[in-house]
Amino acid sequence: MADKNSRLTENTEGEYYVDSNCIACGLCVNEAPECFQFDDGENYAYVFKQPSTDQEKISCSDSMDQCPVESIGNDGL
Repeated sequence: MADKNSRLTENTEGEYYVDSNCIACGLCVNEAPECFQFDDGENYAYVFKQPSTDQEKISCSDSMDQCPVESIGNDGL
């Protein structure tokens, strides 16, 4: 489970976030490119836009469920 205390500062404010355990595998960026992107050095991904449509929410939730290091969290805000 993602650690909200290790939430990356690049994440936009909201319910979904990526923590510092991200290994930049690319799963979330491929699954939900409308919400996740890599940092400039492609060392990790982060949430640059919170989901606003039902499809975006499903994609973010799927990314969270499939993350190999459980680095994606949802605070349910």
